[in-house]
Amino acid sequence: MAQVTIADLQGQAERLGLQLRGGPAQDRAVARVEVASLEQLSTVAAGTLVIVPGDTPPAPYRLDVAVRQAGARELAGIVFTTDLGLPATARVLAERSGVTVFAAPGAKSAQLALSVDRMLSAGASEAITRAAHGIEKASEAARSGGPEDILAAANRALGAEMALVADTDVLWSATDAVCVGEVPIGRLAGSADDPAVAVARPVVASLMSRAAQRQISDRFAPTQSRADLIVELILAESSRVEGFVGPAARLGLPLQLSHAAAWLTPTGLSVPQARAPRSVQPALELFTLQLVEGREEMWHVAFVQDDLILVSTEEHGAGDHQRRLREVAERVQAYAQGLAGPQWAYTLGLGTPQLGAGGLRSSAAEARIAAETAIAAGRLGSVELTDVTGLRRVLLDVYASPTSRSLLADILHPLDAQGPERAHTAVVTLLSYLSHRNSLAHAGKELNLHPNAVGYRLKRVRETLQLDLDDPDTRFALELACRVRLLGAARR
Repeated sequence: MAQVTIADLQGQAERLGLQLRGGPAQDRAVARVEVASLEQLSTVAAGTLVIVPGDTPPAPYRLDVAVRQAGARELAGIVFTTDLGLPATARVLAERSGVTVFAAPGAKSAQLALSVDRMLSAGASEAITRAAHGIEKASEAARSGGPEDILAAANRALGAEMALVADTDVLWSATDAVCVGEVPIGRLAGSADDPAVAVARPVVASLMSRAAQRQISDRFAPTQSRADLIVELILAESSRVEGFVGPAARLGLPLQLSHAAAWLTPTGLSVPQARAPRSVQPALELFTLQLVEGREEMWHVAFVQDDLILVSTEEHGAGDHQRRLREVAERVQAYAQGLAGPQWAYTLGLGTPQLGAGGLRSSAAEARIAAETAIAAGRLGSVELTDVTGLRRVLLDVYASPTSRSLLADILHPLDAQGPERAHTAVVTLLSYLSHRNSLAHAGKELNLHPNAVGYRLKRVRETLQLDLDDPDTRFALELACRVRLLGAARR
């Protein structure tokens, strides 16, 4: 500090043990500090803060005389090391003369003088002492308080005005960053000229980060536990669905209600198979949880690798269920796109509202297939609704079962040895042939190929699969396997 004032001492009152008893806590400069008795006041130089030792308060008339003398000599203030109650006349005199009177009950006069002198010298020792006191009080507040309580306690102890400034671009590793996990929520700003603030700020920011993480964990823990169960339900075998009813009820997840799911999938524009940036998922989860908090519907956020699943749960028959899901999901999609940057596209698939545990699985499967179909068709970053009529709905139900997918995939597995492109061509050709009742001519017309070319491809398919394409049951199984394979085609 360039110049210590009475106001600065008042700012450090908690650390120094000072209690204001009378006079203004103004910006009068403190030039020096001395320990002196009341009889020695007439010899003390102007601008001095006088510490009067003693265990018992002086008589009222002596206090009046002392305040008059301090005002006449333009002393900075008087500190009594006893639990002093200033009489009314002395308080009036202190206000008129501009003399500040402090009490410091139980303080040792020499130690108090040393502490004030350190402030006046503004050296490294004083800065470290203030910073240590600020950290101590902030740590005490962190035991039961939140980030705001920690910041308030640190400011009181330091006599400073640090503030949390919203800044989502600050690096989580910055010394002044306040984060929830690795998700930045702001930075702790303070006086660049105060060395005590510079020392204490990183510790206070860290304490605020931990308190914020604790608040978020306590606030969203039930929702996150239900999200884990939803992921397990979506990925489980259909035969196990009923086993989730009990655990869901204990976690407060009403599986018997209506559920609508959204599926958000990231795709790298330059490297499609790359994993999404590691920093996106925690920030996206926090944003989504805060976004849906307070809404009337019940919401859940879960992740399957990099894909986000958003589930909205309502009473059966609630109007505009899918519209409300889309409204929230599109905001999440836009936020994810902003987090990941222009080299990534987030494609959103929306399922329909469906009833019960099986309905939740089906809605999630619909949403996933809608997103994957859009990606396969090159509509990256779009919002896709599920077409749930006719055969497509049946295929979605088949695709939702891991067992069914596995069995059907086994049928076509020998084709995969040819490589992904040739295998895909073989599946497309086979499906066209089977769909047209084994007609080479009709398949060739659909594929824009000569019938002989179709026949040549099918010859290789027959040799690879070693199956009888003239058998009705085999044709049915193959056509179903081809349709499911193309429905959940690998992302391009």
